Amino acid sequence: MALRSQQPTSSPQPLVPAKTRRESSVFFGKSRGPRFRGDGCTRSAAHAAGFSLLEVLVAFVILSLVGTTLFRLFGASLNSAGLGEEYSRAAAYAESRLATAALDLPLRETSDRGASDDGHYTWATKVENYVPPGTNDDQARLAQVLPMRLWRLSVTVSWPGEMGRERSLALSTVRLAMKQP
Repeated sequence: MALRSQQPTSSPQPLVPAKTRRESSVFFGKSRGPRFRGDGCTRSAAHAAGFSLLEVLVAFVILSLVGTTLFRLFGASLNSAGLGEEYSRAAAYAESRLATAALDLPLRETSDRGASDDGHYTWATKVENYVPPGTNDDQARLAQVLPMRLWRLSVTVSWPGEMGRERSLALSTVRLAMKQP
């Protein structure tokens, strides 16, 4: 083995790192980012150039399941909104029929049937003598001699629903009115 003599140079030489590849971090030799090859591409980009067919199929299955669920929820909310509108229209129609029945004075026991102008709703009204629950015999006899009487007015509105099932809404009220002469 021969020893080389070192000769001092006039300009200092730059230090060359022992590793030829660059790392994004030099903390204790651990990489904190992608490792680079000599041509500037990352290793992960060189190894994974695209998606496999299985990955694409799984993504489409997940997307179709989420889409189907969203469309079902949207359809159910539209059905609920339509059903709510029908019930609101039926309630308004029943209230108007109750108001019309209450205008007939003097009130007397009667019943009536009919249909709305558009034919979508059918209605039935009934006016009858009302005896409150829990009334004893003495109170019933007293009610017979008083000049006023309690009347129960009720209206049932019906309309066709889904799959041939009929939907209905019933409202009733109690009115105090003079007895018939």
